[in-house]
Amino acid sequence: MPRLPDSEIEQLKLRVPLLAKVESAGIALKRHGRDWIGRCPMHDDKTPSLVISPKSNLWHCLGACQAGGSVIDWVMRFEGVSFRAAVEQLQREVGAGVSDAPRVTATTQDATKAAPPIPVLAADAQDDQALLGRVIDHYHATLLASPEARAYLAKRGLDDASLIATFRLGSANRTLGLTLPGAEVKAGAAIRGQLQRIGILRASGHEHLAGSLVVPVIGSDGAISEVYGRKLRSDLRVGTPLHLYLPGPHRGVFNEVGLIGQE
Repeated sequence: MPRLPDSEIEQLKLRVPLLAKVESAGIALKRHGRDWIGRCPMHDDKTPSLVISPKSNLWHCLGACQAGGSVIDWVMRFEGVSFRAAVEQLQREVGAGVSDAPRVTATTQDATKAAPPIPVLAADAQDDQALLGRVIDHYHATLLASPEARAYLAKRGLDDASLIATFRLGSANRTLGLTLPGAEVKAGAAIRGQLQRIGILRASGHEHLAGSLVVPVIGSDGAISEVYGRKLRSDLRVGTPLHLYLPGPHRGVFNEVGLIGQE
């Protein structure tokens, strides 16, 4: 099998619904907030520790094995096959080729069965808040499957499942764009423009919080008022901001403080 470009591998991870694949293996799951939980088959799991996040199509075990990742990682771990074999199997499931496979277009109602792109929302304050919530959901699911982010939290004594869930901590790893409609179509251009306006994306299309631990500040009403980011790595070039701060939609972009080499 010729090596697939990284972009096609990332698309494959999004186009095979992980929730349906896990359930088809006979693993009982039940809804837990935005996610689904069940007993992890990778170890002798006495209590449900397997978390499936349909919106991001990621999984993570909060129990003994601490495994996690994409649908490719699931196939590799569950079936004991190589990366190449897992990719070939998933390619067969989506059709002749990843590039030709239809992008998931599930609605909110069937989001539990697939990983839909973030929906295009009208440009008003309430919808900005809803869109920001979807972004935070994506970052949260990404953190659950990120060994680097979990190691960062563990080093600071914060790798606690209830803490992570309560405060909806997340990790931005540059995959947000893969969940959006294509930039070349009207819907994709519209949502990227909205994400730029509320401060999630730069004008270039890159994520402001890329490479950061993401901490949303959530009010008693559930609204996200601010978003804080802290770079996970410290081996960055001098002048790179360690801390990024988004003071809510419509109120500017990020206030960058604490530069590498100046702390």
